[in-house]
Amino acid sequence: MFRTVAPGALAPVPACLALIPHNDEALDMALDMVSPTAEWRHRLHRIPETGFEESATADAVAAILTDLGIDVVRGVGRTGVVASLRRGTGGGSIGLRADMDALPIDEETGLAYSSGHAGRMHACGHDGHMAMVLGAAAALADEGGFDGTVHFVFQPAEEHGLGAKAMLDDGLLDRFPMQAMFGLHNMPGVAAGRLHTRAGALMASEDTFEIRIHGRGGHAARPEMVVDPIVAGAQIVLGLQTIVSRNVDPARPAVVSCTEFVTNGARNAIPGEVIISGDTRSFDRDVQALLEARMRELCTGIAAAHGATCEVTYRHEFEPTDNDSEYVAAAVAAATAVVGADNVDGDCPQWMASEDFGVFARAVPACFTLIGNGSEPGAGGTPLHSRDYEFNDDVLHVGVDYYVALVRRLLPEKGPQ
Repeated sequence: MFRTVAPGALAPVPACLALIPHNDEALDMALDMVSPTAEWRHRLHRIPETGFEESATADAVAAILTDLGIDVVRGVGRTGVVASLRRGTGGGSIGLRADMDALPIDEETGLAYSSGHAGRMHACGHDGHMAMVLGAAAALADEGGFDGTVHFVFQPAEEHGLGAKAMLDDGLLDRFPMQAMFGLHNMPGVAAGRLHTRAGALMASEDTFEIRIHGRGGHAARPEMVVDPIVAGAQIVLGLQTIVSRNVDPARPAVVSCTEFVTNGARNAIPGEVIISGDTRSFDRDVQALLEARMRELCTGIAAAHGATCEVTYRHEFEPTDNDSEYVAAAVAAATAVVGADNVDGDCPQWMASEDFGVFARAVPACFTLIGNGSEPGAGGTPLHSRDYEFNDDVLHVGVDYYVALVRRLLPEKGPQ
């Protein structure tokens, strides 16, 4: 029988792990001392790949699922993997989703199983997300306890915000019908193993912008002969700060952040062009539309006031992640059964970060949940996207047990007829 083993307990290495590329005898010895789910995470951690390049990761995931006796389909949304497990005769079907891609970051953790791919790292915990879904697949394949179909969805290119759409465009929901979809994301800064979610908008949309201000450059000693795009750009940066403070309802959260200010000038030359880049975050479409409209108005007006012109490119990158209230209730009940009511927050604060899961949540009823990774640096509390970030193995069993409890709650076995 498959079961999640506490870190440090002895557990045999499943045969499918040999199919995951590695070349490290010390790693093999270390992995003999951890749970199968942690073994899968560690080996996936060593082969990080960025969006739509997850070929080795997909190979590894597919090998594990095939070894578990689960039907696997490759290449859904380019590099995505979907595995389907059926039990009984029930027509119900749900999806458990994990993201597969890594970040273009050089790892500095010093771990025995550090990234083997230079310039790429699982710095957002997607290796842990995959391991938890794999652990749930292993437990459900071995133990059953449900009636219906579970689709294990391994999504590419989450960091780009393109992978969910690619899978939907490839017919994900037609080929693998599901009444609801669920996912987890680890949360540094929250006590390890706590589960947080909420009905409605849990995570924000993300839109990116680029503002090009065109002036007339010239000698720094003769500013009266130029149209200075730096002065116009500085006024635009300050003006953009008034959108949230003076145009958005204070009860509706929003963020406008300028993150780059680039010119083509020199120490003694006023530039002819300035480029300002950044992003915005919000939770509802009306606010999202207001941010774009006011940005265009302010930029055009301020540039014109300085005799310059500007172009605003505004892109919608991530949908807000909206949770379905019915399935949030099911998720809270499953989480409570696993970790107890004191460790579950079913009405947690909204999180301004963005998640590609939001695209799935627009297409099918869904619930996304945050799992505490730890509150102290070095013990799960290191921020996401850091070079020294590490997913906390101590929470793997919580994610596995939560998914299993959720499946059995939503796809219950039929009693005697």
